[in-house]
Amino acid sequence: MTTTAPLPGPALRTPASASAHRVLAVARRHWLVLKRSPHRFFDVLVWPLVDTLLYGSIGLFAAQAAEKAGGNPSTTAAVTVYLLSGTVLWHLVHQTQISLATGFLEETWSRNVLGLLATPMRDWEYLAGVGLFALVRTAASTTAVATLAFAAYAFDVTELGIGLIPVAALLLACGWSVALLVVGLVLRYGSGAEALVWGALSVVMPLSGVFYPVSTLPAALRPIAEVLPTTHVFAAGRELAAGKDMPWRELLLAAGGTCVLILFSLYALSRMLRTFRRRGLVTRYS
Repeated sequence: MTTTAPLPGPALRTPASASAHRVLAVARRHWLVLKRSPHRFFDVLVWPLVDTLLYGSIGLFAAQAAEKAGGNPSTTAAVTVYLLSGTVLWHLVHQTQISLATGFLEETWSRNVLGLLATPMRDWEYLAGVGLFALVRTAASTTAVATLAFAAYAFDVTELGIGLIPVAALLLACGWSVALLVVGLVLRYGSGAEALVWGALSVVMPLSGVFYPVSTLPAALRPIAEVLPTTHVFAAGRELAAGKDMPWRELLLAAGGTCVLILFSLYALSRMLRTFRRRGLVTRYS
């Protein structure tokens, strides 16, 4: 009796390697979309650099005017530092949220949602792939902002010290959480909710005290601002920019609020995704 040798072919993947392959495939798919659409680099590089020039120049002008009026030089210089540190940190959370949310919108624009549901890809694998792409896009945008801030205004973001690591991590987590919530709303309510992709953080920005302490807000809005985890992250960033010790209280409050926000976003997304599937709302994108 003779035996037949197995046909040559690719080695079978383990479940873990198959998941990693699908995650990387999603990230590569979105990278190719960005690469082949040069106009999409406006959000990644042009707009962040415009913000840096705008707020950096405003801060420098305010500092120069205050110094001419006899103000304390160290106090007036802090205005520029606060504005530039706020700009760099803001683009961390902003680019993360925009990149993840528009990554999903790309599937709706290209009518690919039904195709995704027909694949063996799991929900978390798709989110991980888009999140990986968003991380790369955020890194490129933030690096450009930090480089221009250093070249044009001599502001070195690394002077925030090791405290920059938890601050950046919390901002990334906040950005992802808001993006997941927005994606859920788009799934549930359709293209009419797409405006939230660009508008959600615009509401959060003034309440979070990106460039100023929340004590300057109207009294009726301060309790709302104190609940937001981003408020405490930016407060920690300002303390680090001022050369103070590690703001543990602000970081702990921010970490607790971020955990609550993540859990709420995941719960809301799962509920809206179940409704999306149960009611057959995918027909909106087919």
